[in-house]
Amino acid sequence: MPLSKSKPNETYKILSINCKSQIKRRLFDLGIIPGTFIKNIKSSPLGDPTAFLVRGTVIAIRKEDTKKIVVESI
Repeated sequence: MPLSKSKPNETYKILSINCKSQIKRRLFDLGIIPGTFIKNIKSSPLGDPTAFLVRGTVIAIRKEDTKKIVVESI
């Protein structure tokens, strides 16, 4: 399922990232790579962006980009 459908306080495992190379490289630099665990922490008041916990760091990701990150529930 896409990360955009994740629920708050749930942890997921990243399976793949399906986006253009520039955004994909940026996500990789932030530690968002296949096999990494990611937790939905909180959405902003308007729902975009959403805060995620990745490798001990909170990162805000736009909904447009979360639609391209494929995850599985653990």
